[in-house]
Amino acid sequence: MILFVLIAPFAFSEGEKDSGKTIMFFGDSLTAGYGVDYEASYPMALQVLLDDNGLPWKVIPSGVSGETTAGGLRRVNWALRQPVDVFVLALGGNDGLRGIDLENTRANLVETAKKARAKYPEIRVVIAGMQIPPNLGERYTQAFRKLYPEVAETLNADLIPFLLEGVGGEREYNLSDGIHPNEDGHRLIAKYLFNTLLPILVE
Repeated sequence: MILFVLIAPFAFSEGEKDSGKTIMFFGDSLTAGYGVDYEASYPMALQVLLDDNGLPWKVIPSGVSGETTAGGLRRVNWALRQPVDVFVLALGGNDGLRGIDLENTRANLVETAKKARAKYPEIRVVIAGMQIPPNLGERYTQAFRKLYPEVAETLNADLIPFLLEGVGGEREYNLSDGIHPNEDGHRLIAKYLFNTLLPILVE
């Protein structure tokens, strides 16, 4: 069971409120909110939680349906045309569903993060862990799960253990395809992210 604890609004000075800090979620259809209204997607639901708790962060969703890590690597410089303080790399699910060689996935994730750091040296990189159904065999499934902590360690980056914690595989929180969250699922993801990212956002 996952417990979500919302905190009372923080008190910030006017200067802090105008700090313009940004957090980008760089991902695929999960980030794009496939199958739900844009305002119901987890990045926008997270924005509401941040605003309600007085945290001066702007969420920038950058999700493309069907995107692989290779596609993300090609578009990351374009996505980072505006300054970003925290970069959440939430790609790889489509790689896993397609059975792409995990060494390619690993290399693409590492290079994407490196491009973000080259663009903004002070950027905080967060790797969002993914998991896949066991369709491609237990060995591939377990190796895929372990890939994200390994990438985070390689990059000395922060880790979200599993982006879909409490949502993935749960029928009541997903659309009929069993892959994409419904509105309730997106709200749960946002709450999970709020609690997971809070130590970073209040530093």
